[in-house]
Amino acid sequence: MVKTLSSPFGGQARTSVLVSLRLLESSFPRELSRVLTVPVSAVSRALAGLERDALVVGRLVGRSRVYTLNPAYFAGPELAAYLLRLADADAALRTAVSRLRRRPRRAGKPL
Repeated sequence: MVKTLSSPFGGQARTSVLVSLRLLESSFPRELSRVLTVPVSAVSRALAGLERDALVVGRLVGRSRVYTLNPAYFAGPELAAYLLRLADADAALRTAVSRLRRRPRRAGKPL
């Protein structure tokens, strides 16, 4: 029997995006699509729905839209704790997030 991540937020993509945002704290659609290995369009649709439901908020940073969990959400701490519990069940996602490079490479460093 294969154990899969549950979909308590209306779908697998929405749940995966929320769990990833909890682990990353903030991210943009292309980075989330790389981590989740799904098309950017699917991530963008999930983020639009989550933003409409007030679970996430987006802000412009330059020309990119960066998303975070909504700090003003009425059940924010409980949601964050629940998302961490869901992340515990998905070892592949935790590994993908931990391997993500979050800062630029040092100038002059050989590839």
